[in-house]
Amino acid sequence: PAGLFPLRRWFRDLIDREHHDALLADARETALDLLAHPAGDVVLHGDLHHGNVLDGGERGWLAIDPKPLHGDPGFDVANVLCNPDAAVALAPGRLERTVGVIASETGMGERRILCWALAWGALSAVWSEADGGDATAARGVARGARALLGESASAH
Repeated sequence: PAGLFPLRRWFRDLIDREHHDALLADARETALDLLAHPAGDVVLHGDLHHGNVLDGGERGWLAIDPKPLHGDPGFDVANVLCNPDAAVALAPGRLERTVGVIASETGMGERRILCWALAWGALSAVWSEADGGDATAARGVARGARALLGESASAH
């Protein structure tokens, strides 16, 4: 759609270069696979997480601060896994439980959600580290997703 960026463009900082860091290299391959085999092409929020969903009272829940993206619907569930902060995102068992809830509520497969968590966590880490920020939550979720996926992370 006019005015919306494809996810491939959004992921260019992860996929357009080789990475010597094993986590980023695995995430790059996973992202390339996800982008090559989308489960659909929809308008995405692009930054869906706890801080961007507000109680609008009579209007209901409101998702604020959308990004101009389109692509695989699985992308929009990954960001919530890295939020609201590292203590919550990296709490023991939290990733597994939250992925289970998301899968149950959306009908997406847990493996695909974990692949998006790996890809998004790595991209978020790349951005945070480039800006001198803290990538603890993003890297931790990416590592956790990779561990749960096992050796065949790209096989969604």
